Amino acid sequence: MTPRRRKEKKIFILDTSVILFNHNAINCFEEHDVAIPISVLEELDNFKKGNDTKNFEARQFIRMMDDYSEGTTFNDWIPINGSDKGYFRVVMDEHAHPDACEIFGDAKPDHKILNAALALKNQYPNRRVVLVTKDINLRIKAKSLLIEAEDFETGKVRDISALYTGKSEIRVAKPDLIEAIYQKGFCALSDLPEDVPRFPNHYYLITSENSSVLAYMNPETQRVERLERREAYGIRPRNVEQVFALHALLNPQVRLVTLQGVAGTGKTLLALAAALELRRDYWQIYLARPIVPLSNKDIGYLPGDIKSKLNPYMEPLYDNLKYIQSRHGENDKEARKINEMLETEKLVIQPLAYIRGRSLSNVFFIVDEAQNLTPHEIKTIITRAGEGTKIVFTGDIFQIDTPYLDTESNGLSYLIDKIHHHALHAHITLEKGERSMLANLANELL
Repeated sequence: MTPRRRKEKKIFILDTSVILFNHNAINCFEEHDVAIPISVLEELDNFKKGNDTKNFEARQFIRMMDDYSEGTTFNDWIPINGSDKGYFRVVMDEHAHPDACEIFGDAKPDHKILNAALALKNQYPNRRVVLVTKDINLRIKAKSLLIEAEDFETGKVRDISALYTGKSEIRVAKPDLIEAIYQKGFCALSDLPEDVPRFPNHYYLITSENSSVLAYMNPETQRVERLERREAYGIRPRNVEQVFALHALLNPQVRLVTLQGVAGTGKTLLALAAALELRRDYWQIYLARPIVPLSNKDIGYLPGDIKSKLNPYMEPLYDNLKYIQSRHGENDKEARKINEMLETEKLVIQPLAYIRGRSLSNVFFIVDEAQNLTPHEIKTIITRAGEGTKIVFTGDIFQIDTPYLDTESNGLSYLIDKIHHHALHAHITLEKGERSMLANLANELL
């Protein structure tokens, strides 16, 4: 079997990093053809065991390959599911001239993948052969061998500088609009300047020379409604952004909240305080974060039992709990309530991998460090939401701790970009640090 419309279509070669990023990647290239070097399958075999997301992605892709291989061999071009898709095959020949293994002095998988690309270029001289990889260094090596190379673009935010912030400051010459909102409690959308965003649950700071008011776009009433400062479980917002964030967290109509901001802006603290404030409305509170191995070492490298191994990753979450407790007296019932919730598992702090496969009904679910998740992982988490569940993603898109993710391709950026127009979602970018003067100094100058 030969690929359809061969002269019109490109051949994309996927490396291991793309598969571990999204096991469904072969379906993302429209009518073009996709090739998988045999070295990629060998590398995936090493990733198939474990509970991390990369292990799940490897297993899913291997199962997909097994389904595709029924009744045929991978030496042939096999049609990808869907009449508008291209074909794919496994590249067995990883010998080429020039030889990447010889040039770079090592026969490691990356260089064998480069040889597979060179072999396809020689085999199909009239077609564009493009290597797709999340590995920047591999892209550089490919280009040095005159192989076209690019990042996997699916799920990337095109212009991170224009990423939705969830808030607008409106300066008005006269205080009439502000006075009207104070008197009636709302104003019409048409009363706002034309260039102001009108997304559901968008937040506004409206100011004049001597007065100001905080408001948000209520998607149910389609009006701009006044909001007041609230506190949650003893935690008071310290700035306007935190007022907006806490309103979104406490709003029962909002089922998905994203909070983005640098360290010390209060993202996790506000989310946890809101969850504790609303504890009677949910069966459980889950606080989870992805495990990013220290210095690229697996958690098995750490001493102790599984609880001891996980403690370094979960400690920042306990720090926030301790801070909330410190806002109350040691023997105060609100402080004791937190310990009781931990003991009875009303409040559960776990690695994100432990949540996989569960159906989360009537749960307040906080996912911390969400910038270390892929778009596919974000989607997987949200699809676990059952009836009555609220999900909060917090993170800093400029502090990525995992390889092959960046500010444009991480799951948090992708989610904010794709879903900010929906009435179930609210987002706030927090910019002002409130941890300490020293922390603010580090964020600004270092």
